Amino acid sequence: MTYIAKPKFHHPGLPKNDLGFTHRDYEGKISTLCAGCGHDSITASIIEACFELSIEPHRVAKISGIGCSSKTPDYFLGNSHGFNSVHGRMPSVLTGANLANRDLIYLGVSGDGDSASIGFGQFAHSIRRGVNMTYIVENNGVYGLTKGQFSATADRGSKSKKGVTNTDNAIDLVAIALQLGASFVARGFSGDKTQLVPLIAAAIQHKGAAFIDVISPCIAFNNHAGSTKSFDYVREHNDAVNRLDVITGRDPISVDYAPGTVQVVEQHDGSRIALRKIDADYDAHDRGGAMTFLQKHAAKGQIVTGLLYVDPESDDLHSHLDTVETPLNTLEAKDLCPGTTALDRINASLR
Repeated sequence: MTYIAKPKFHHPGLPKNDLGFTHRDYEGKISTLCAGCGHDSITASIIEACFELSIEPHRVAKISGIGCSSKTPDYFLGNSHGFNSVHGRMPSVLTGANLANRDLIYLGVSGDGDSASIGFGQFAHSIRRGVNMTYIVENNGVYGLTKGQFSATADRGSKSKKGVTNTDNAIDLVAIALQLGASFVARGFSGDKTQLVPLIAAAIQHKGAAFIDVISPCIAFNNHAGSTKSFDYVREHNDAVNRLDVITGRDPISVDYAPGTVQVVEQHDGSRIALRKIDADYDAHDRGGAMTFLQKHAAKGQIVTGLLYVDPESDDLHSHLDTVETPLNTLEAKDLCPGTTALDRINASLR
């Protein structure tokens, strides 16, 4: 049913962004996910973030794998580039596309089954290489397409809809992303759009590997008592370390703030993130501290959300490889094959 397109007509009075686009210009096809699925809320947040940033849809490349989460790119940015890869292989496809054309905005959408199991190695290597992307995992703790088995992110001791208790330890993708060197790490909740939209907007503008783990309850198989990824559980155990506002533009911004209230994080493109702190002693620039903070609160059964770590001096895979500014897919034969004289000079330098 994903072939069903939304009607093209819309109210002429809809709000428009700086490009003259409305929210409808950032939408996709009609969702076929279960009514009330947290993934649809993430879709709405992506649409809102792109609308607020006034992004031209054709500048976005959205890549996904297999699963309920990987269906969602069909529901937003219908006029963007898109590729639905095989199970767990989204990161390598995105990496290849990014190397070929660095001028696009890359948005990788995956799930806990897609990234924490069959695609775990792909996830790890794309993060450690610093691919310039926004990597969103729609995390519900179950395999929704195959009737609700525990996924690798299901918490130990949580119960399935049938009452079975999970005895395996959970993979915390946020902790792994921090350890592997992601320069922007956050966790959100699909039921908290106020927090999630600025997180996505900030991640899109960040240069480097930006990772967001979004707890997104599966209403069909993981929204019951005993689940640690249900709407009720996350709302009761959510410890939000901060709230974000994204301020676009390149003009210098000075903020006078008391300790533990507002902190401004400058991005490479000149945008600013205004970070309003709830935990006065939390430092979003301390990678080790973020990992310790996660572990401490996980032991209490609390789910930490917000911007957990950001590196204001990050770079990406193109910087590491020292590639040319021109997208590689536009280079011509004369650029790629400079001739025998240049080759002889290179060979001589290696002797």
